[in-house]
Amino acid sequence: TASANLRTVEPPAAPPTTASAGPGLARRIGALAHSSWPVRAVWLVLPLVAGPGLSGALAGSSAPVRWIAGVLAWAGWLVALVATLVPSTASLTVLRVAGPAALAAGVAACVAGTGPTAGVAAVAAGLLVALVSLAPETAEVFVDGSSYGEERRLPLRTPTPLVAGPAELAWLAVAGPVAGALLLAAGQWLAGALVLVAGLPLAWLGARSLHALARRWLVFVPAGLVVHDHLALAEPTLLRRGAIRSLAAAPASTDALDLTAGAAGLALEVRLADPVAVV
Repeated sequence: TASANLRTVEPPAAPPTTASAGPGLARRIGALAHSSWPVRAVWLVLPLVAGPGLSGALAGSSAPVRWIAGVLAWAGWLVALVATLVPSTASLTVLRVAGPAALAAGVAACVAGTGPTAGVAAVAAGLLVALVSLAPETAEVFVDGSSYGEERRLPLRTPTPLVAGPAELAWLAVAGPVAGALLLAAGQWLAGALVLVAGLPLAWLGARSLHALARRWLVFVPAGLVVHDHLALAEPTLLRRGAIRSLAAAPASTDALDLTAGAAGLALEVRLADPVAVV
């Protein structure tokens, strides 16, 4: 089969070049891209780039609104920055919430009528932070940060049906308490109290849902391969090393059991020597 050929046929060795001989610049850049430093760097410089736009947008607001907005912005930035220092699945969830929030804050500052240069800079900085926080390379680094012993964790793609709506609703739910606090600061007592009371449990549910998406892994362990995906399996399933015949890209005509949960992108196929019962 095609998967067997991929398993048994080795590609020809590449001729030695100056770039491949030793740790060259390209190799160092690639290693840097697959680390926590890119997301750490963009979060570190975010206040310097987006700060003027946010300050200009709040210039015409009341003192309580400026104070609450400033406290929330700095607190969110500090939590996200600390999360970049401790790669883990929980930190990945923090970044997946804070990244889109930074973009939303930049867009709000631009719409609120701050200076054109400052507004564009806030949007650009928020967009860069969101893209890096949601990048697959960031997910790989932070998911594997929760691994222990001789294991290697790889994140699974989010199913397309969840990306097209429910994930965005979870982000909005997490932002509910922020909107409630700003309404209270603006003197909208009834609306602020209602949004805050309703937003706190919704924010907890939204954050829990986003964290559940981050806890979908393919885990390489000494005994074999573990599929840890609560959307497709009732419990983690171990595929023992001795039973795995091949692991390769799934052909379009495959008859294998589909555990992708509707995720887009390249599907991997595991062929086993003996059947394995899954629930």
